Amino acid sequence: MENMNFLEQITAFLAQEDLIGSGREISALKTSFEDFMIEEERVDQINRLEAADKGETIEEKDFKAIKEAFYSVYKEVQDKRKAQLELKNAFEAGNLKQKRDLITRLKDLIENEENIGSAFATQKEIHETWKKIGDIPREKRDEVQKEYSRYVELFYHTISIYKELKENDYKKNTQLKEQVIFNLKTLRNSNKNIRDIEATLRTLQDEWEGIGPVHNEQWEELKASYWEAVKSIYEKINHFYDEQRSVLLENLNKKRALVEQLRAEVSNLEGLDKSKDWDAKTEKVLAVQEAWKQIGFGPKKENEAIWQEFRGVCDTFFAAKKEFNKSIDDVYKANADQKRALVDAIKVINTSTDWKTTADKIVTIQKKWKQIGSAGNRFENKLWAEFRAACDVFYNARDAHFTAQDESLATNLTAKTDLIAQIEAFVVSENKQETLATLKGFAEQFNAIGHVPMKQKNEIYDRFKKALDSKYSALKLEANEKEMILFQAKMETMQASPERSRGLVNEKNEIRKQIDTLKKEIMQLENNLGFFAKSKGADQLKKEVEQKVAHANAKIETLKQKLKLIPNE
Repeated sequence: MENMNFLEQITAFLAQEDLIGSGREISALKTSFEDFMIEEERVDQINRLEAADKGETIEEKDFKAIKEAFYSVYKEVQDKRKAQLELKNAFEAGNLKQKRDLITRLKDLIENEENIGSAFATQKEIHETWKKIGDIPREKRDEVQKEYSRYVELFYHTISIYKELKENDYKKNTQLKEQVIFNLKTLRNSNKNIRDIEATLRTLQDEWEGIGPVHNEQWEELKASYWEAVKSIYEKINHFYDEQRSVLLENLNKKRALVEQLRAEVSNLEGLDKSKDWDAKTEKVLAVQEAWKQIGFGPKKENEAIWQEFRGVCDTFFAAKKEFNKSIDDVYKANADQKRALVDAIKVINTSTDWKTTADKIVTIQKKWKQIGSAGNRFENKLWAEFRAACDVFYNARDAHFTAQDESLATNLTAKTDLIAQIEAFVVSENKQETLATLKGFAEQFNAIGHVPMKQKNEIYDRFKKALDSKYSALKLEANEKEMILFQAKMETMQASPERSRGLVNEKNEIRKQIDTLKKEIMQLENNLGFFAKSKGADQLKKEVEQKVAHANAKIETLKQKLKLIPNE
């Protein structure tokens, strides 16, 4: 498992002798482990929620032991590294004191020693001791090294021993110093790790100080080249650490921005009352979490605090989602209980042969079913299958009964065919009321005839509707009157349709949709009235808008009248 790999990695650090340079890697591993555990806990939570929706139960995973094992070793590693750092700091402080003491000795040697041989021996002993002394605090290195170099330089230029040095020694020393300068310039342009550059720089500076004197006329040029190279390397080192601090601060600001973004996303959870709304919000939260993972470390001091803040907002959201899921589960259970009762109610009456009465009862029960909300993924599909199967018992029996009446259905088919022929042959008269009464009578006769064979029911209805519509269209009616009469005729004709119930529901929905659209248009028009100034041109526009509002209101009244003409199923 991946979490065991984290434990192995942190344990491997514990086995290392030197942890001082591994601080960033240890922190990175800790952050990766915490990110991994967050994802594991989130996946476990989702798996349990999905299982709950399916009616299954998955035992909640206990990540406590994994975390305790990791953090236990992590604490040992940190304690070990802290001890090493304290020892290193104490060691470097001691080294600093030793080097300052050597500088003091070198200064005293220059000022007081008159024996050249003894002075050389002492200077050599001081320098050998200097090289053996380990690291000192980074912020003191340049200062102390320069001070030491200045006294070494003063030593060589103030002691008359230069006269006794051989020319080839000067030449050799010049070559050695030039080689050190070359190595410094090469180091400046290298792609080594910054810590390796620092270590190499210290070694080269020690080499420089250990090389003997050169001709005075060459010394200033060599010294300038040397310090120019050293300075450029220190600038590179400082630039690296400055950039590191800049990157860390940039990462911190990015993380703060994500915290604010996440707060904004979860600021109004009270308005989420549907599962799909919570799912959509969850996707956004997970997207922010994914963006967080793409950002590197921030400053050590602030990184843990911003992480705790971010995690707190995430925990608040997922806790609220858990509470919502719990409440919605209660609603689903209540709806499931109601729907089970309706299934039982259908089973009580679905063997009845009182076709009309029973059909009406089943339709009423079906309407109640529609009014009940969803029972959730766990129950809804299963209950619906039971409910539909129970209804089908009645409908299949009824269809079988009426199918057995083929002779009666054939008679009805003949009667309806003859009636359609009468309608097609009917000539619209000048007497409008008389014609309307006749057409309405045709519709009543058609509805009264009864069922026809299933295969012909749609075809015979379409012929009937086409014939009747053609006669209504031939009437000479006023626009408004014609609209209402044709609509009423449409309703009467629809009573004979095989898809009567669905057609009437669709008609109601379409009219209500038109009314809503008109109301929105009226609202927009009335809002626009407030923008017109008191001017001649504005008055004309205002009058036009008011006319549009009046026309829309009239249209709404007509649509409401149509709604009243639609029979309730």
